[in-house]
Amino acid sequence: MNEQNPNQGGDFQHGYSSGIEGIDRQVYEAYLSSNVNHDWVIDRINTKREELSSVKNKQQETIRQHKTAYDKLQNEVMGLNNAAKKVQDSEKSIAEIDSITEELREKRASKAPSYSLVAGLIFLAAGISFIAGDLIISHEIVAYALNIRNSNEAWAFAIGLAMLSILLKPAYDRLVEEPYHKNETPKARSRYAGFKLVLSIFAIVTLIILGWFRYEAYRTDKLKEAINKSVKNLQLNAVDPLTGAPVNSPELTNKIEEALRNSDQLNLDLVNSPWALLSFVMSGVLFAIAGAVSLGMALPVLQGFWYRWLQIDPKLWRLRRRRKRILKQMEPLQETLTAHLTQKSILENDIAVMPALEELKQEEAKIKAEIESLEAERKQTLTDTRVHSYGDGYAHGQVSRDVMGEEEYDAWRNSHLTVSNLALRAKSNASADRAVPRSRATGMRPHQAIRKAITDRFDENNS
Repeated sequence: MNEQNPNQGGDFQHGYSSGIEGIDRQVYEAYLSSNVNHDWVIDRINTKREELSSVKNKQQETIRQHKTAYDKLQNEVMGLNNAAKKVQDSEKSIAEIDSITEELREKRASKAPSYSLVAGLIFLAAGISFIAGDLIISHEIVAYALNIRNSNEAWAFAIGLAMLSILLKPAYDRLVEEPYHKNETPKARSRYAGFKLVLSIFAIVTLIILGWFRYEAYRTDKLKEAINKSVKNLQLNAVDPLTGAPVNSPELTNKIEEALRNSDQLNLDLVNSPWALLSFVMSGVLFAIAGAVSLGMALPVLQGFWYRWLQIDPKLWRLRRRRKRILKQMEPLQETLTAHLTQKSILENDIAVMPALEELKQEEAKIKAEIESLEAERKQTLTDTRVHSYGDGYAHGQVSRDVMGEEEYDAWRNSHLTVSNLALRAKSNASADRAVPRSRATGMRPHQAIRKAITDRFDENNS
C-alpha cells in the first residue's frame, strides 16, 4: 500500500470544515478507514496475483523439468535394463561353462586309469605278441594238421583262432577286471586273486612243459647232428683214397641207412612226444588267455588316456577360451552398467529434490482462496467507502439546510431543482458510479478514482 501524506486529498481541510460545521466525525472517519482498507486490500490482491503467477510459472517449469528428467531417467533405465540383461546372460553363460567344466573334470578324474601310459603300452604290446604267437602256431601247426593246403584259407583259419583272444576279452573284463576296479568287494577281490593264481600256475606249468619240450628238441637236434656227422664220416670212408671212386661196400651202406633210420626215428619220437602235444595245446590256450588278459588291461588304460587327452582336455581348453572371451566382453558391459546406475541415481536425486507438483497445486489453490477472500473484502470495503461517503455528504447537506433561511432555500431550490439540473445531476451521479471502471482508461487506480469523484461532488456542494 502506498503511504500518503495526512493532508493529501484534503482530509485535514475536510475535517476542519466538518468540525466548524459540527458534523459527526465518525461518518468521515469510517469512510477514511474503509478507503485505507480498500487500498490495502488492492495491494494484497496484486501481491497475491503476482504470487499466483509465480506459482503457475514455477509449476509449469517444474512440469517441464519433471518431463525432461523422467525422459532421461527412462532412457537410463532402458539402457540399464539392456546392460543388466546382457551381463546376466553373460553370467549365465559363465555359470553354464563352469558347470560343464566341473562335470568334465569329474569325468576326467573318474576316467583316470589304474596304470600309467607306459604300462598300458607294454600290456598292448604283450597282447599283440600273444595274438601274433597264437596266429603263427595256428597257421603253422593247426592248418597243417587239418590238411589245409590253400594259403589264404590257412591264414583265415589261423586269424579266426587268434581272434579268440578278442572274444575272451569282454568275458575277462566283465567277470574279473571291472568288478575288481569298480566294486572292490571281497568277492571281486577273491575272484581276481583266484583268476590270477590259476593263470599264473597254468603259465608256470606251460612254461615247464615248453622247457622240457625245448630240452627234448635240443637233445634230438644234437643226436641228429651226431648222426649226420657219423653218416658223413661213413660216406668219406666209402671212397677209395687213391682213385677217389666210391667203394661198393654193403656194410657201409647198411650203417648209413641205419643212421638215417635212427635220425628219422628221433624226429618221429619228438613229434609223437606227449610233451610236444601238451606244449602246443597249452601254449595255444595260454596265448589266447594271456592275449585276452593283456588286452583287457591295456585297452582300458589307453581308452582312459584317449578320453582324457583327446576328448575331455580339448573340450576343457575350448571352454576356457570361451570363458575368457565372455569375461573380456563383460568388461565394457560392466562399465556401461555402472555408468547407467550412476546416471539413474543422479536423475532420481534430481527428481526427489524438485518441488512436488501436489504441493504447488495446493499452494496455488491456497493463493486462489486468499484472492477470493481478498476480493470479497475489497467489495465490502468499497461498499463501506461509498456508503460512508454518501453519509458524509448527506450530513453536510443537512447542515447546509439547517443554516439556510426560507428565502435562501427557495432560491436554491428554484435554481437547482429544475428539470435540466436534475437531469444533469442524474447524469453526474451515473458518471460517478462508473468512475471505477473508467479509471483503467485514465490510468488512475479505483480508489483514486472514487476519491476524486467524491471530492468533486463535495466541491460542487460547497460551491
